[in-house]
Amino acid sequence: QVQLVESGGGLVQPGGSLRLSCAASRSIFSRYAMGWYRQAPGKQRELVATITGGGSTNYADSVKGRFTISRDNAKNTVYLQMNSLKPEDTAVYYCNANGPEQVRYSLRRDYWGQGTQVTVSS
Repeated sequence: QVQLVESGGGLVQPGGSLRLSCAASRSIFSRYAMGWYRQAPGKQRELVATITGGGSTNYADSVKGRFTISRDNAKNTVYLQMNSLKPEDTAVYYCNANGPEQVRYSLRRDYWGQGTQVTVSS
């Protein structure tokens, strides 16, 4: 069983920055793809950013140029640096781990954190 715990959420003004962290309970980050998702009230969950074990990243168009996903495998932690925050970024942000990458896609498993609230408001 893999447990993920997010932290770093809070209230920030538009244009501000916030850094989210996601810590895993065991050493999985070197072989698991990681992602950040978010869900606003009344809306579906959407993918924000992903990073593979090899460091390849992908971003939703809405956050490109503003958010950066990174990982520190030694600390079993993934980060989401959020800059130039907008009110539309307000949501609960969830950390996801998917893998292991060495097995077929259909056999990979998903793990989710409890979420951390990000509110962008003046």
